[in-house]
Amino acid sequence: MGPLDLVRLTPLMSRSKGRRDVKVALIDGPIALGHPDLNRSRIQELPTNVHGSCSRLESMACMHGTFVAGMLVARRGTAAPAICPDCTLILRPIFPEHSSHNHSMPSATPAQLASAIHDSVRAGARVINLSAAITDSSAIGERHLQDALDYAAHRSVLVVAAAGNRGTVGGSVITGHPWVIPVVACDMQGRPTAESNLGSSIGRRGLAAPGENIVSLSGDGKTQSTSGTSAAAPFVTGTIALLQSEFTAAGAAQIMLALTHKDQHRRSIAPPLLDAWAAYEALSRN
Repeated sequence: MGPLDLVRLTPLMSRSKGRRDVKVALIDGPIALGHPDLNRSRIQELPTNVHGSCSRLESMACMHGTFVAGMLVARRGTAAPAICPDCTLILRPIFPEHSSHNHSMPSATPAQLASAIHDSVRAGARVINLSAAITDSSAIGERHLQDALDYAAHRSVLVVAAAGNRGTVGGSVITGHPWVIPVVACDMQGRPTAESNLGSSIGRRGLAAPGENIVSLSGDGKTQSTSGTSAAAPFVTGTIALLQSEFTAAGAAQIMLALTHKDQHRRSIAPPLLDAWAAYEALSRN
């Protein structure tokens, strides 16, 4: 059994490759747009001071962005999951390749993330994939980020966020927002990995998805294997994009409920495992 089977994405992917009018925003590093397994015609780059195409294929920012892009929109039949290849990917790069922390998890300030969320929503995104460590946090910056997430909620744009890889129990302005679906990484038995952050809001509104040794595209034109919540989040994002493609009249809140079975009384700090096919069946009954 592979990662796609664990979360029952395989039958949903057999029904759909996504739709061009379903736009998935990737707030991440630049992408190796020349990779032979990426369909450039469905990648829409937003203007920003961080270039969307990699200039240093070995940089952590490039490797990270290309990996997540491959999980979502790589060509089917490659080593990458390629969950929704016919959807349009909105590329909103946020991690520069010249970062002094080139070998650590890409990070951004709350203000930078807020700006990227606003840009993605205005560009027509239906769902946003967000995997970033927050640096230089401040009350003002977190207020800007809270406002940006409120804006996404007001425009019915779902936000999927990696819960983080510090192995802590707690939350953040992102994972604590009621409109965000936090995602923890799990092993192939569905158990959260030791590195994944957990917490009450994560357990109540979040999901778990495969996050150990996930294979996707690499900046050098080949493939790479990565573990962590950044590798887990795109399973949820891709599922949402496929559900939006199949159920064009379904609202964002309806899709969120079908996926998460949100229960304010859930006490666990660990969320349930993503079940893509159960969400499809739930929406089919409506």
